[in-house]
Amino acid sequence: MTKALDGIRVLDLSQFEAGPSCAETLAWMGADVIKIEPPGGEQSRRGLSERPDIDAVFFCLLNCNKRAITLNLKTDRGKQMFTELVKTADVVLENLGPGSMERLGFGYDDLAKINPRIISASVKGFGSTGPYASYNSFEMIAQAMGGVMALTGEKDGPPLRVEAGLGDTGSGLHTAIGILGAIIQRQVTGVGQRIEVAQMDVVINMTRIHFRDYYLGVDPIPRKGNRSPQACPSNTYRCKPFGPNDYVFVHTANIEMWKALTKVLGRPELGDDPRYQTREGRMAAQAELEAMVEGFTSTRTKHEVMELMGKAGVPCGAVLDSTEIMNNEHLRQRGMVVDIEHPTRGKMAMLGSPIRMSASPVEVTPAPLLGEHNTEVYGKLLGLNDEDLAALKREKVI
Repeated sequence: MTKALDGIRVLDLSQFEAGPSCAETLAWMGADVIKIEPPGGEQSRRGLSERPDIDAVFFCLLNCNKRAITLNLKTDRGKQMFTELVKTADVVLENLGPGSMERLGFGYDDLAKINPRIISASVKGFGSTGPYASYNSFEMIAQAMGGVMALTGEKDGPPLRVEAGLGDTGSGLHTAIGILGAIIQRQVTGVGQRIEVAQMDVVINMTRIHFRDYYLGVDPIPRKGNRSPQACPSNTYRCKPFGPNDYVFVHTANIEMWKALTKVLGRPELGDDPRYQTREGRMAAQAELEAMVEGFTSTRTKHEVMELMGKAGVPCGAVLDSTEIMNNEHLRQRGMVVDIEHPTRGKMAMLGSPIRMSASPVEVTPAPLLGEHNTEVYGKLLGLNDEDLAALKREKVI
């Protein structure tokens, strides 16, 4: 079966999370993603591994469904080979430090001269313009500068980061959207373009709805913890056996959900109680109502509570830890968690694609080993034979 992005070739020069998450998403949709690493491999391949002889789980999670080659872009021969690869490609993706591609001689203008149809996609911390353009960034820097840390945490506590990759994977997904748009536009214009995504911009975009209070004169917008400022009951509630993640989140957004909740709690008369018919009325009784909810949840496990609430139409989610996620039957049935056979790690559970396309199904394949596809790629695309590759390896070009 053909895939959505069959025929699209991506040269992936990115590393760590932001760029690789973009390339992995494109690979899941069928693009031929060729990961290009220096001869020693990208830093996260072995540098983040618990053992020096196997690839890091971090690397494995972000590089599924790709091919991998090695190439030293700091050598003249390496630059010549990359130039030839660009002629065959649709996209060049990178998240290197500010100005790195230009110093290598492969900025967008250079790439466009080699291949006018090329789409050059860059993920940067702060973008290529503005006072912060030369600054380096990582996930936590993007969260600090993008406003989400100022919103995260308890009301009287310090700002907190979140473990979700808002700046990294969030930027990767935004970049993938830009690439898809550029591919469509190229069908009309016949030429490529440059795409730039800044982590700071992405985090701001992902928190945009919370800026509504800014327009109402709230300055600055305070941290609120888990409790919703606009709905009640809406919070995390403890469940037995009271372990560190034995909680559920219950969110009662409207009167219908409130009435459904009262039935689950065994207090249906409260559903028609005049005191609780409005959001304002329920918010005024927040402490009382939350104590009632936790009195119910604390006598049951989080999964029991979630099932009872879910069947009644009350939004409720158990707080799942990493082990529960990897073994969750719902996720496994949907193919979000699959078992793959890694060539050195053996059988391992792997997170799959969250995008479901009826005519472009995804079969998750393991992240490639270092230089695994040198012979295949260089042979087919550049016409190099085993003798050529052996010489290039001796010269430390690959």
